Amino acid sequence: MVADGNNWDCIYNEDARKRVKYAYDKGHQVASHTWSHAHLPKLTWDQLHNEFWRVEQALIRIAGTYPAFARPPYGEYNDMVREVAQMRGQTLVNWDFDSGDSIGKSAQDSMRTYNRLVQEHPDTILALNHEVYEETAHVVLPHAIKIFQDAGYKLVTVAECLGMPAYQNVSEPEIDDGSWTC
Repeated sequence: MVADGNNWDCIYNEDARKRVKYAYDKGHQVASHTWSHAHLPKLTWDQLHNEFWRVEQALIRIAGTYPAFARPPYGEYNDMVREVAQMRGQTLVNWDFDSGDSIGKSAQDSMRTYNRLVQEHPDTILALNHEVYEETAHVVLPHAIKIFQDAGYKLVTVAECLGMPAYQNVSEPEIDDGSWTC
């Protein structure tokens, strides 16, 4: 799971907090997707650091985790984005398969695309999906998980796949003191 701070929902809203904490507690890797889902290559050095820091702070507060990975919005990055991520201890990760949900593909179309992918049987797959779409979360992903497992794939986190730690630090989540806002 990659988390941004204030795109679809404020990460500090109760439901968003619960989603982040639930994912972490269930063993999913929670990584950064930066704060506002900005086009990172268009930002200044200071703006980039702010985009990364605000999500890092939110994840530390909510789940007690400081991420070691980030997925840049739109898959866009340049040398400065890579350098800022590296300075912040994060490895940039992008997908190699897009389910198409963010561009309006129907659940049926996404499932057909997954079926074709599994027939091609690449060695590894890093899929892009968006849980904010109801059908992606409740129709497409269960289908994808089943056909991947049936085809013999082992589902792992990015960190497990790369043999790297998922987090730079893990501590106890913080208690909201009323200052957590978007």
